[in-house]
Amino acid sequence: MPQTFDVGDKVVYPGHGVAEITGVEAREISNTKLEFYVLRVLENNMKVMVPKHNAKSVGLRMLVDEAEVERVYGVLAHRGGKISTATWNRRYREYMEKIKTGSLVEIASVLRDLCILRSDKELSFGERKMLDTARSLLVQELALAKGQEEDVVANELDAMFA
Repeated sequence: MPQTFDVGDKVVYPGHGVAEITGVEAREISNTKLEFYVLRVLENNMKVMVPKHNAKSVGLRMLVDEAEVERVYGVLAHRGGKISTATWNRRYREYMEKIKTGSLVEIASVLRDLCILRSDKELSFGERKMLDTARSLLVQELALAKGQEEDVVANELDAMFA
């Protein structure tokens, strides 16, 4: 059975971050009546409508739980992995695919790899923008999942890579 969400739930909309479900609306499209979740993305107040029957396929999910938060911090702390030696544009595509999954663990691995890479060389403009995106997505969801202010979580992450 597909996961259902209620008005007021905080959910993750991949690539955009945490959103609040502000309503459910019925719309008729091509003579078919469909129900949509109405989301308000917290980062920028953008309104997004997701068909209820497509919620899973677009990656809409609840915030991570405590166990997943621990996994995320484990990924961030792990420095033994090998960073891709591919060209920056190939790395960029690989990392964007990870961000688009909406998986906080995947996003954490992108942030970790880019922070490690940043200590070795200057990041390209695209890599810096991606690092900022990954950091923002992580901070937003971790803060809500842990019940902390975003600046506290941001300072924690910054300290991990100082």
